[in-house]
Amino acid sequence: MRERLERLLGTDVARVHDLGSSHAWTLHRASLGDGREMFVKAASAPSAGVFAAEAAGLRWLGETGPDAPVPDVAAADEDTIVLPWLPSAPPDQAAADRLGRELAALHTIARPAAYGAPWPGFIADLPLDNTPDERPWPRWYAERRLVPFLRLAAPHLSSADVRLVERVAGEAESLAGPPEPPSRIHGDLWSGNVRWTGGRALLIDPAAHGGHRETDLAMMALFGTPLLDRILAAYDAAAPLAPGWRARVPLHQLHPLLVHVALFGGSYRASLLDAARAALG
Repeated sequence: MRERLERLLGTDVARVHDLGSSHAWTLHRASLGDGREMFVKAASAPSAGVFAAEAAGLRWLGETGPDAPVPDVAAADEDTIVLPWLPSAPPDQAAADRLGRELAALHTIARPAAYGAPWPGFIADLPLDNTPDERPWPRWYAERRLVPFLRLAAPHLSSADVRLVERVAGEAESLAGPPEPPSRIHGDLWSGNVRWTGGRALLIDPAAHGGHRETDLAMMALFGTPLLDRILAAYDAAAPLAPGWRARVPLHQLHPLLVHVALFGGSYRASLLDAARAALG
């Protein structure tokens, strides 16, 4: 690992501390000879573009400006990604307010021309179809996010469960609310991917693509992001959300819940079905 990092970074690496593993990769903290500390993810098997997609996503989100709430990518290749080490800090109201404003700017500055992205996507280690698509969001969401992941989740669902989610996909156009142009979104914005550090919050591990901005907000609500009410209030003040957005949260949560069923099995089945019923009203 040390030799790999020295080749990738072009500098001496003093120490590498192992931090365990996640999915199909190992995690490390590297101390560089110049005093910098780095966070490293390394593939324990061929990564098939996972780290290239993560690096592309972080850089793409960062193009929205110097205040974009994402870390810089120090280096990346097919098997490794290196980011600055982000010391953790407790979330506070000022940092939550700042995240709301910065996320609103991320979603509304330099909007992409289409849904999807110019690179093959991943969420965890599952492929995402990021083929750019200029059709309205409901059809894109149904065809590129719900239906493919329903197939992956189906072994853990009954035929009635599958039909329920298929019904949501079929009615997506009537459920989606007012049309929205594409936004640059994080795409996997659960609480574990919000890193509170240095008086702000930075977003890590994206499945970035052009999507619907309500998707990021719904994902933040799915697993209990701290100070979410403060974040949402600051967001809505900076970039007001369309009427009825809270009622659409379950629709946007369906895709990440399908991902969880596909990855972790039937323990997420009840949450998926609750979201599907709530989406239909």
